[in-house]
Amino acid sequence: FVEGIVEGLQSFLIYGVFMVVIDNGLVQVTLSNPRGSVTRIQYNNADNLLETHNAEENRGYWDLDWSKPEQDHNGIHDRISGTNFTVIMEDPDQVEVSFVRNWDPSFGNKSVPLNIDIRFVLLHGIPGLYSYAIYEHLEGWPDFDLTQTRIVFKLSKDKFHYMAISDDKQRIMPMPEDRDTGQPLAYKEAVRLTKPTNKDLKGERRWMTNTNIHAKIKIANSMGGFLMTLSPDSGLSLQAMSSKVMGLSSKISLLMSAPPPSLGEDVVLKFRDGEHWKKVFGPVFFYFNAVVDDDVEDPYSTLWEDAKNQTMNEVQSWPYQFPNSEDYPHLKQRGTVTGRLFVQDRYISEDYISADSAYVGMALPGDPGSWQREGKGYQFWTIADASGSFSINNIRKGNYSLYAYVPSFIGDYRYDVHITITPGCVIDVGDIVYKPPRNGPTFWEIGIADRSSAEFYIPDPAPKYINKLFIQPNRVCMRSTSILKFRQYGLWDRYTELYPEGDLVYVIDANDYSNDWFYAHVTRKNGDNTYEATKWQVLFELDNVHSNRGNYTLRLALASATFADLHVRVNDPEIDPPLFQTGLIGRDNAIARHGIHGLYWLFNVNVPSNLLQNGLNTIYLTQSRGSSPFEGIMYDYIRLEGPPQN
Repeated sequence: FVEGIVEGLQSFLIYGVFMVVIDNGLVQVTLSNPRGSVTRIQYNNADNLLETHNAEENRGYWDLDWSKPEQDHNGIHDRISGTNFTVIMEDPDQVEVSFVRNWDPSFGNKSVPLNIDIRFVLLHGIPGLYSYAIYEHLEGWPDFDLTQTRIVFKLSKDKFHYMAISDDKQRIMPMPEDRDTGQPLAYKEAVRLTKPTNKDLKGERRWMTNTNIHAKIKIANSMGGFLMTLSPDSGLSLQAMSSKVMGLSSKISLLMSAPPPSLGEDVVLKFRDGEHWKKVFGPVFFYFNAVVDDDVEDPYSTLWEDAKNQTMNEVQSWPYQFPNSEDYPHLKQRGTVTGRLFVQDRYISEDYISADSAYVGMALPGDPGSWQREGKGYQFWTIADASGSFSINNIRKGNYSLYAYVPSFIGDYRYDVHITITPGCVIDVGDIVYKPPRNGPTFWEIGIADRSSAEFYIPDPAPKYINKLFIQPNRVCMRSTSILKFRQYGLWDRYTELYPEGDLVYVIDANDYSNDWFYAHVTRKNGDNTYEATKWQVLFELDNVHSNRGNYTLRLALASATFADLHVRVNDPEIDPPLFQTGLIGRDNAIARHGIHGLYWLFNVNVPSNLLQNGLNTIYLTQSRGSSPFEGIMYDYIRLEGPPQN
C-alpha cells in the first residue's frame, strides 16, 4: 500500500494498485481499484459483513439497466465498473473517494452513453458508509432509455437472517438456497418455500416490499446493518415510488431511479435528440449498529429503535453539507416556496375548503399530474397543514411547476405560473385555489378518493400461500397486521373462487364497498388455466331523469392499471362500440407485486340522459383483456354526478 497524503487520528485512507481502504475508526471499507466495488466492510470486530462466498465484484456495487430506443426495456444490465480512482477529500473528519467511468464515442452502442461518477464517504464518528452517484449524458450523445439504477449490498448469509423494514414488517428471512428448492409460482420472482433451511418458514413465499429504511439484523452478536434513503430530491415517497428491497437474507438493494421501473413503460427515462442531462442520485446511508449488553432482552427491537433514531438525525441533516461535488447544492444554494392551498367545490361547500393534508410539490414543468411519470429532474414535496398552508424547503435552483393533490378530492392541481428557484430565494405564492373536476351534484359514489384501493374488500389468502408476517402481531408494535393483507400472494385467483360464474354486482344503497367491492378488477381463471375478461355491474335507482336537462357525468379514478382496457356501457351490456373505452393503459403491475396502488388515472365519462331511465339503471364496467391473471384495474373512486345545477 501507498499511504494517502494525510492520515488523521479519526479518519484515514490508504490505497494501492488494486484496492482502496477508507477507515474512520468505527467502520473500515475496502473498495476495488479502479472498479469501485465494495469488497469488504469491517465493523464491531467482524472481519467482513459482506458475502465472502461471492466474487469481490459481486458484494457491493452500483448498477443500472438500459436499452437502445424502441428495444425491450429488460434490455442491458450494467454493473458499473470505474476506470479511474480519485481522492476527493481526506482529512481527520472526512474521507471521500471517487470512481469514474467516462463514455467514449468509439464505444458506440456497446456501452450506456453516460459519464458516471460513484462517490463513497466516511465521516468522523459515524458508524456507516455514505454513497452517491452522478450521471451525465452530454449533448449530442446517442439516444437511449434508462430503466433503473440501484445500489446493492449483499450481506453475509451466515451472519444476517433477520430483516426489519418497518415497525410492522419484521421477520426471520429464508436463506438464498431456499429459493432453488422452492416451488415456482405465477411469476419468476415468487417461489413457495417447500424445503426451507428454517422449517418454520415452510409454505411461505419469498417477497419484496418498499420503504425508505431497510435492515438486516445479525442474529449472532446482535449486530445490524441498515440501508437508508433520506434525500427527498427524487420525489414523492409513495408506495412503489421510492425504493425496493429484495427479501432474501443475502441482499439489500435500494432502487434509486424515481419513479421506479415497476411502474412500467410510462416512467422509463427516455433520452432523445442528443439532449443534455445530469443528475445526482443519493446520498444513501448504510448504517451499522450493535448491542454490546448481553442482558438486553430484545436485541432486534433495540437495534431497530436505534436505527430509527439515526434516521431522524440524518433527515434533520438534509441537505447534507459534506458532499464535495459542485453538482450537489448545499443549504444556502437552495430555495423555498410557501403558500396556502384551498379547494373550491360548490357542491360540497359555498366557502373555500382548506386543503388539509394536501400533497404539494415542485417538479419539472408539465401538465397536471405529470410529476408521477417524471424522473429526469428533481422533485420536492411536503404535506400541507390543516389550514392548507405549506412550505417546500431546500429546492435546487431551476425552473419548476407547483403541483398538488388533495385527499378526498379527485384530480391534480398545477399552479399556472412556472417558478424559478435561485439560491437563497423565498417565494410566497399566496393563496391558491384548486377546482377539482365537477359538473353536478353527487348521485352516488363508491370508495374514497385517496389514490388507493385499500378501502375495498381484500380477501384472505389461500391457506397454502399465507405469509405469516402479515397476519400475526408484530414484536415491535404488538398489533395485528391484517391491514397489510393485500401483501399476500395469489389474491387475484380468490376472485374466481368468490365469483365462479357470474361477475361482481354492486347495488348502490344496499352494498358496502368495504365488503362487496373486490379490491382489484381482475380476470377470471378457467378450468383449463386460461383467463377471461370480467364484467362488473353497478345497479342504481334514478328519479325524474328526463326532467333534469343536461347530461350526467361518471368519474372513474383508478389507483392502478396493468395492460387493461376498460369499457363503460349503460343499460345495455352488449352495445358496440361502448359508451367509453380507455384503450390499453398501464404497466405498473400492482396486482402481481402485491401493491394497493400504482400510477393514478382519472377518466371523465359523459353520460347522455337519454341512456338512463327512471327506476333501475345499470352501468357495466368491463375489463376487456383476459389473457393473464395480472391484467386488471384497481379502482380508487367512482362517482356519478347529475346534470349541472344553478
